[in-house]
Amino acid sequence: MAILLRPASWGLFSWRGYCSRGTQGRLSAGFVEALKAVVGSPHVSTAAVVREQHGHDESMHRCQPPDAVVWPQNVEQVSRLAALCYGQGVPIIPFGTGTGLEGGVCAVQGGVCINLTRMDRILELNPEDFSVMVEPGVTRKALNTHLRDSGLWFPVDPGADASLCGMAATGASGTNSVRYGTMRDNVLNLEVVLPSGQRLHTAGPGRRFRKSAAGYNLTGLFVGSEGTLGLITAATLRLHPVPEATVAATCAFPTVQAAVDSTVHILQAAVPVARIEFLDEVMMDACNRHSKLNCCVAPTLFLEFHGSEQALAEQVQRTEEIIRHNGGSHFSWAKEAEERSRLWAARHNAWYASLALRPGCKGYSTDVCVPISRLPEILVQTKEDLEAWRLTGTIVGHVGDGNFHCILLVDPEDPEELLRVQAFAEQLGRRALALHGTCTGEHGIGLGKRQLLPEEVGAVGMETMRQIKATLDPQGLMNPGKAACHQQSSRVAFCRAKAPPWCATPTPSAWQLVGAQRMAISPQFFIRRSSKHAGELKEQIHRSLKIEQ
Repeated sequence: MAILLRPASWGLFSWRGYCSRGTQGRLSAGFVEALKAVVGSPHVSTAAVVREQHGHDESMHRCQPPDAVVWPQNVEQVSRLAALCYGQGVPIIPFGTGTGLEGGVCAVQGGVCINLTRMDRILELNPEDFSVMVEPGVTRKALNTHLRDSGLWFPVDPGADASLCGMAATGASGTNSVRYGTMRDNVLNLEVVLPSGQRLHTAGPGRRFRKSAAGYNLTGLFVGSEGTLGLITAATLRLHPVPEATVAATCAFPTVQAAVDSTVHILQAAVPVARIEFLDEVMMDACNRHSKLNCCVAPTLFLEFHGSEQALAEQVQRTEEIIRHNGGSHFSWAKEAEERSRLWAARHNAWYASLALRPGCKGYSTDVCVPISRLPEILVQTKEDLEAWRLTGTIVGHVGDGNFHCILLVDPEDPEELLRVQAFAEQLGRRALALHGTCTGEHGIGLGKRQLLPEEVGAVGMETMRQIKATLDPQGLMNPGKAACHQQSSRVAFCRAKAPPWCATPTPSAWQLVGAQRMAISPQFFIRRSSKHAGELKEQIHRSLKIEQ
């Protein structure tokens, strides 16, 4: 089972349409046969189209396909696959629904992609304990459909119909998190296949308690680990009662500051709002067009309240008082289920509404989160930065958590605009860190935010993470190149004639940006477009990037 594996180069701000070829290794015929012996021939593929489908997520990161894709049917097969790959030094990349936004499934060193979607059983439901155990192929919508007659639901909703174990792996959250918490608050136990093939139950086999003081919090270690420590093969989740009554509302504001101030005041008043989402005027206009709404084109809050009829009346009254005090207007209340669904469908389709503003362009979403008291400041600054960088972007966010996204629309054929997006995103991430926030509230680190992670957690934090990684994955084969396990410098370098061995050979007519932010552009990219910002851009990039001579 001899294997020839070559390290791959990887990067940011290159496009799915460009799928890297020739940089991954080649699995031997004998190794592929060994994979088939574990899961069966129909559940292994080395076809180029299948590999390319598994080499990207919903992000703008360049497609980097694995060398083979396998579909295990049960945890025993996952364990055997992990042991087989690890014993032969082959990278392992877990794959769920592929709806991530930070390149977390890109096979930067080739290897075997383990697609877990065919393990889609709901293993155990305990209504009296408010818990359920699911396999990794179960999505959040499938679970809630199954729970429909139980009076329970799972409220974490990242927008996409993501797999629940994938949501655990990325530490996902969504519009309901202000009331019900994120995945970190709703995972009780995990079954994880370690790189060696061993099976770990992070809270103990079969356990589903609400709290424990026994030993280290292993469940918390694997939530948000992004597939770099093991493969999550089952999750025990916390369920919540379906509320007796629900009311949704929208209201417009004269300024961004007024909308965010209202959010802070509502939370300070202890109103148990279930959802409170912010959309700026550009996003609101896009949603009106895309989802056929008729809302005022202004900074807007989408709100939702859960509880008894009496409790809702009190919540709505108090919220209206706060909003009017901050200059809010154009109230629209939605009490019927169909009307509420239409409203929140428009919110969840904000990504596609944004893309429709510039047909043919791609989208990139930032994901910062700050203490709520600093939210007005950073949102107002972000609006100013969009104008200063001459970028088209919408702002939408879970402002009740201090988390918001700036959806940037980028022309993939415009390298200068790509660099402006890159500079804007890094500036925003660092601004959030300066305000005691985080560079990622829910998307994860993946490939896109590796350069910001050391700045957020510090040298001791990074070293601690690397030691944990080295203990569980000493060969560094679990989803390599992601998050804290990236060992190379995350700065951009120009790859020229004397390229390092892990860099694809550059053509004479172009440089290739390699490292954490790779693009194929001409040497004249700084001056390709004439604008009053060109000199500033060139100066800033020369200051911030280390150029390899």
